[in-house]
Amino acid sequence: MIDLKTFEVWFITGSQDLYGEETLKQVAEHSQQITAGLDNSGKIPVRIVYKPVVKSTDEIYTTLQQANVAENCIGIITWMHTFSPAKMWIRGLSILKKPMLHLHTQFNRDIPWSSIDMDFMNLTQSAHGDREFGFMVSRMRINRKVVVGHWQDPEVLSQIETWTRAAAGWYDWQGAKFARFGDNMRFVAVTDGDKVEAELKFGFSVNTYGIGDLVAIINAVSEADVNALVDEYEATYTMADELKRGGAKHSSVYEAAKIELGMRKFLKDGGFKGFSDTFEDLHGMAQLPGIASQRLMADGYGFAGEGDWKTAALVRALKVMGSGLKGGNAFMEDYTYHFDPNNALVLGSHMLEVDASLANGKASLEVHPLGIGGKADPARLVFNVAGGAALNASIVDMGNRFRLLINEVEAVEPQNDLPKLPVARVLWKPYPDMKTGCAAWIYAGGAHHTAYSQNLTAEHLQDFADMAGIEFLRIGKDTRIDQFRNEIRWNDAAYR
Repeated sequence: MIDLKTFEVWFITGSQDLYGEETLKQVAEHSQQITAGLDNSGKIPVRIVYKPVVKSTDEIYTTLQQANVAENCIGIITWMHTFSPAKMWIRGLSILKKPMLHLHTQFNRDIPWSSIDMDFMNLTQSAHGDREFGFMVSRMRINRKVVVGHWQDPEVLSQIETWTRAAAGWYDWQGAKFARFGDNMRFVAVTDGDKVEAELKFGFSVNTYGIGDLVAIINAVSEADVNALVDEYEATYTMADELKRGGAKHSSVYEAAKIELGMRKFLKDGGFKGFSDTFEDLHGMAQLPGIASQRLMADGYGFAGEGDWKTAALVRALKVMGSGLKGGNAFMEDYTYHFDPNNALVLGSHMLEVDASLANGKASLEVHPLGIGGKADPARLVFNVAGGAALNASIVDMGNRFRLLINEVEAVEPQNDLPKLPVARVLWKPYPDMKTGCAAWIYAGGAHHTAYSQNLTAEHLQDFADMAGIEFLRIGKDTRIDQFRNEIRWNDAAYR
């Protein structure tokens, strides 16, 4: 379980020495009350931590330098209670490495019409103090999120919550390791990419490990451990009698449990946060790791098939961002279409590996032949995915930049049985409609692999892209192909 309460965001208030001791005391008191209000709101999944008011170049620099190196600090919230001359911020902002949210608020919600005087005006200057600060951040071309409104406003709290989740996902990427068991699927373009540039841009590393190293660990798993895991399978999932002990296909389940234990040990011992594999390069393994990949994802690991390390990393980021929210995040693929003019649908699935955190009800553990990979019949979890709002996200390497693309969708409950399709599956309607959504995705170069989310929104991914400093494209209810193609052209010019 990913516990976001281990993370903290620092609340930093700007002012200056000009106002005198009494005013600055009030500034600090108000800042502490706002910090406590955010931290105790029950809306924000991370801790909000008060930091002393900064009033000079040196205080600003020291505080931001400390934020950079603080182990659990995932970002900062800035607020100018009074006027804070922005040239004081240049030195500190120039070294800031953590994401920033600029909260444009003020302590009081309403103007005290009958009592307002110049003392109140002298103290309550966020309306222009934040504009001075905002100019400097824009002048320095620093990405940040700007949230406007009273700090107790539910919409403001929601925007802060969204940003903190994105910041947690971004923080989790820094120094993360992702393992590739085998190389990229041969001749496939979109799943490949520049791993050196990714480490420079995103902070995580991707390296390939020989299948023999993994197989050696799998083969060393004890029989007792395998039997214990098989017992867990039987207690957790629906299983036919032929898969249970003494059944004709029990050996497939036993082998799948052995693979899961070996992969889990490899990933845990190596400190990895996710992995990819490819069916073309699994020599020494009896079957493709179907249920192993599904269960490892359910425990928070990122995964994608066919060597797609970018999607594996994105799945992990979405799992961190969505921690504690209802619904799941998983590896997905647009597999086939239903082009009924009155009910156009996409069928999303993969050969084996869709995370059962998406399941609508109890998953069924099944063993069936797989017509690809040349391995023994693999065990996998079969289930339908619930209807509701969702999105698909894809990171692609465009050569001169990374692009994060999302399509907002509406998943629908299955309307027909699929008795001969023994895989996890989901049906969805792309926004704004089937033709526009699919065309826009293809114009943008979106991959066939995605990270599918039931609990995150475009705003989460927009904030995340801003923290990464990468291009962001959204396909949603208001998308028009002519405008979307122009946005792509404008972005090409901007990144050139």
